[in-house]
Amino acid sequence: MDGAKVTGLRNVSSTCSISETEDFDLSRLLDKPRLNIERQRSFDERSLGELSTALSRGALDSYETTHSPGWRSGFNTPASSARNSFEPHPMVAEAWDALRRSLVYFRGQPVGTIAAYDHASEEVLNYDQVFVRDFVPSALAFLMNGEPEIVRNFLLKTLQLQGWEKRIDRFKLGEGAMPASFKVLHDPVRKSDTIVADFGESAIGRVAPVDSGFWWIILLRAYTKSTGDLSLAETPECQKGMRLILTLCLSEGFDTFPTLLCADGCSMIDRRMGIYGYPIEIQALFFMALRCALSLLKHDAEGKECIERIVKRLHALSYHMRSYFWLDFQQLNDIYRYKTEEYSHTAVNKFNVIPDSIPDWVFDFMPTRGGYFIGNVSPARMDFRWFCLGNCIAILSSLATPEQSMAIMDLIEERWDELVGEMPLKIAYPAIESHEWRIVTGCDPKNTRWSYHNGGSWPVLLWLLTAACIKTGRPQIARRAIDLAETRLLKDGWPEYYDGKLGRYVGKQARKFQTWSIAGYLVAKMMLEDPSHLGMISLEEDKQMKPLIKRSSSWTC
Repeated sequence: MDGAKVTGLRNVSSTCSISETEDFDLSRLLDKPRLNIERQRSFDERSLGELSTALSRGALDSYETTHSPGWRSGFNTPASSARNSFEPHPMVAEAWDALRRSLVYFRGQPVGTIAAYDHASEEVLNYDQVFVRDFVPSALAFLMNGEPEIVRNFLLKTLQLQGWEKRIDRFKLGEGAMPASFKVLHDPVRKSDTIVADFGESAIGRVAPVDSGFWWIILLRAYTKSTGDLSLAETPECQKGMRLILTLCLSEGFDTFPTLLCADGCSMIDRRMGIYGYPIEIQALFFMALRCALSLLKHDAEGKECIERIVKRLHALSYHMRSYFWLDFQQLNDIYRYKTEEYSHTAVNKFNVIPDSIPDWVFDFMPTRGGYFIGNVSPARMDFRWFCLGNCIAILSSLATPEQSMAIMDLIEERWDELVGEMPLKIAYPAIESHEWRIVTGCDPKNTRWSYHNGGSWPVLLWLLTAACIKTGRPQIARRAIDLAETRLLKDGWPEYYDGKLGRYVGKQARKFQTWSIAGYLVAKMMLEDPSHLGMISLEEDKQMKPLIKRSSSWTC
């Protein structure tokens, strides 16, 4: 659809189907008292060299309890750069300017960032909206820079949108569903602002975003860890919002697995790409959101019941994922030798996977040291593709055991050309093509081989890789990836994604000045400069969920 070009920070427009019927005053909750908690910085004096060689599990434990500092050093000056002794990369200042240009205001208050600020594009489509998942790296950048208000405003505004009645045709969505995106409409004549939201009814394929609610809970915890302000999470509105999201996920049904059954296009990969079933991205985000909610929910009557259900689900989910989604050299060899048509509780091949269905590429792709969580596991089906976001979130949430986390990093190093190439980072590997592409994508012209979601390279994933590298004590991997990005990103105009087997070409339909490409770079840089920021987005391993599983051969050989 056509829309007016963005001519200023407050001029965004497109057509959506839901309109706001009543005013909502953000200050109603903003005025509540905050807790003043002194923040500690335990890693300010540590160099990256020390981190890469001496980072121990004991040191990482302090990330979980350390508040991430966020002091501003001057007007419009990135705090993380100003407080370090070395000169920041010239791209940093450019990135901050671009990020601030993407801000969206509602009644004078910043409430998010638009998806892309690309003046050259003729079609606006929905890139002038504030997407929940897209805003996460922007929110982290502002939190790390000591600007939490925009994040607070965003959390409250999307929480209000959750309470709207949501319908697609004649069907009513669940009460806890969060929007995929929202848009601020400015009326210069009446001098009024209105918000419209999209819960999937305007999306390609009309699929509701399963990940939005999970990202909202994760971001609420990040805000709490960064600021030390518990008052927001403890408001009745936020407590109810979390419970509504979790009620959608924890309700009983016909499921025999603790994983969430999802449709294609319900996450960052929002087009048909064969991820229906139990995609790793959703399962990892689900696990992380459950753990974040566990630390934020009050132990009152309503919260206690929800907490009990979370604990039970976490134990089942962690065992299931670590046992059945994990693939390394030994596990691949075992699947290759599987017998089929087994019956009874003693079956080894529990999902009746036919060994002949294993794709040829995975045998060459799998190194002897290394492993990863595969894309999907369901009856008689295993999707062996690598998905970056799901594996990085698995590390950050501690869904992956310490051994599995290190094996994932080993795989990235061993298969650098395939997973990183010339521009980080492959969203999925490998690309599907030819007849398989026609069947799986429905001949999608945007998801051709090595493009967009089908093996394209997405710079936004840089922040997730960096966080995973710091947590596993291997920041040198992140530095290498950031150095690659810095050779092209600014010069190419901060594209949404890159195409090609090595990520060499700007994507054929990639928007320029894509906000999360900009924010992802900033977050990656700030985390490397001050690794204590990791605490807001990382969870340490829960010893009670540690399964009785022997180390994989990829770790011991």
